[in-house]
Amino acid sequence: MNGFWSSPKGRVANVLLVLLVTALIWETAVRLLGIRAFILPKPSSVLAELARDPAWYAVNAGHTLFETFVGFALAAFVGVGLAIVVVYVRWIEQTLYTLLVALNSIPKIAVAPLFILWLGTGLEPKVAIAFMTAVFPIVISSVLGLRSIDPDMLDLAASLRGSRSQTLWKVRVPNALPGMFAGMKVGISFAFVGTIVGEFVASSEGLGFIIVTSTATFDTARIFAAIILLALIGTALFYAIEWLERLLLPWHVSQRGDAQAARV
Repeated sequence: MNGFWSSPKGRVANVLLVLLVTALIWETAVRLLGIRAFILPKPSSVLAELARDPAWYAVNAGHTLFETFVGFALAAFVGVGLAIVVVYVRWIEQTLYTLLVALNSIPKIAVAPLFILWLGTGLEPKVAIAFMTAVFPIVISSVLGLRSIDPDMLDLAASLRGSRSQTLWKVRVPNALPGMFAGMKVGISFAFVGTIVGEFVASSEGLGFIIVTSTATFDTARIFAAIILLALIGTALFYAIEWLERLLLPWHVSQRGDAQAARV
């Protein structure tokens, strides 16, 4: 029985059970306390709102998901590449790396209007904000992974006359993959937040647009419907990265630990 709850199916069942209990408590509390719908709608009202026009919600969710994916893909590609350059080129670490840290400290909502001004109100500003939000954790985790390697392994590669590129791709990168995936799991969540920020500032589609327009009309049920979709998509994106990590890194100790726990 313990093995079931530690397995993927058991974790899904546990999450569904928690969500069901939360929804029941929420529904009961709203009904008993007489809370007005524009302040806090019942879960049943939110589900009814989603069922009223599921295709419209799906189209807007698709726009948000596409913008997030493009921004994250660019952040992963640039972030890993930049981390490799930082590890091998010292002056890059002292200049560009420091600049990246400074840019990350700027609240993204503060620069979002500038992206709208520079790139318009289409796809580009949302992708740019998602990229800017997601790239920093990927760079940090990748740099840490590329540097956290046993010196004996580097000495062995040097004794075997391995070139810098061979050492990078056959020694450093495999060792850094767990750290890279950790950064990507954080980055995908940040990219999702960045996309919503862009949609809040200027958009005519997407889940962020639904929230902004519904707030103006006090349509709280529609706001919660969009928020629920955001939670589902964000969770799915996170676990998609985790699934890819399990697929590519079955040898890592964290994956072996899960497998052993499932057999207990």
